Amino acid sequence: MKFDVTKNGTGAVLTVKERKLDVSVSPELKGEFILLCRPSLKSLIIDLTAVEFCDSSGLSALLIADRQMRQHGGGIKLVGVHKKVLSLLKISQLDKVFPIFDSVAKAQKN
Repeated sequence: MKFDVTKNGTGAVLTVKERKLDVSVSPELKGEFILLCRPSLKSLIIDLTAVEFCDSSGLSALLIADRQMRQHGGGIKLVGVHKKVLSLLKISQLDKVFPIFDSVAKAQKN
């Protein structure tokens, strides 16, 4: 799985560099979230700009990150959500769980 992580103080941006967030990449992504989402991290922005498809295993990975962050009072924001992925988030009502922004800069301001 291809991704970049940029840390800045108590925040981090994880940029997914895959077109699909599915069963082929979600186990590795879950592992990365478990390593990354520590009590010292208060804000995690997940940049999904490159992601054009997401299935239930991809949603599961995002929910693991959310649970890890909430355990120590942190939060997650999603950025660059493709319309097909957004549709899945809305169907599963996860658009109410994850704040969604157009850009990393906007997510960092809020």
